[in-house]
Amino acid sequence: MIRIILVLIEVILFLVLGSPLLLVEWIIGKLNPNLKDRSCLALVKWVFRQIIRTAGVKTIVIGEDRIPQDTAVLYVGNHRSYFDVLLTYIRVPRPTGYVAKKEMLRYPILRVWMRNLHCLFLDRENIKEGLKTILAAVELVKSGISVTIFPEGTRNRVPDTFLPFHDGSFKIAEKGGVPIVPMTIVNSGAVLEDHMPFIKKATVVIEYGDPIYPDQLDKETRKHLGAYVSGIIQKTYFEDKKLLQKS
Repeated sequence: MIRIILVLIEVILFLVLGSPLLLVEWIIGKLNPNLKDRSCLALVKWVFRQIIRTAGVKTIVIGEDRIPQDTAVLYVGNHRSYFDVLLTYIRVPRPTGYVAKKEMLRYPILRVWMRNLHCLFLDRENIKEGLKTILAAVELVKSGISVTIFPEGTRNRVPDTFLPFHDGSFKIAEKGGVPIVPMTIVNSGAVLEDHMPFIKKATVVIEYGDPIYPDQLDKETRKHLGAYVSGIIQKTYFEDKKLLQKS
């Protein structure tokens, strides 16, 4: 119980005591938007690292060198835990927005930080609004800002299973002209979701796959891009799970 209390305290302290920083970041953004992007990235990475350390999470990272450094990318991952965002965000090499559910907009201070980080809010019940979010993500990657999306659409509550990957998510890479980086996350549910409300020490594996360039795929594969990328992630998932069990 002590870990969840400490993590909640850290989150609350950041949101409350860090509020004046929002004004600072706003001023920086008016003078130098690129500097604001870098400062927000560095600050939130630092906060997330502290939370991960408090939670007692150890991370094994594989294939980080496969992430292209000269372009924005579309990160695509399986989604099991709230900690998926923290664990993957601290590894991004450039400003990266996450596609989040629109319900996150109900938290005033948090939503401002998320917008500062170029996060987008998806209305999963409204197709028209969902399309607008995808088009906004296309503009982000075209401008050099990476985007992360969990195309299962929600956290998968059943261990070692996968929900279908929505094909619409991949339009971000196709229309934005950027590569897709498969992001396989193994055992993140062991941190919190497998025994809520307790946070327990756990080891999580994150593996980045080889970048996928949609324009280099055949027509049939591009038509079913969601299933194609899901297949890659599922294969990697069970390979990495065996690796984790041996470690």
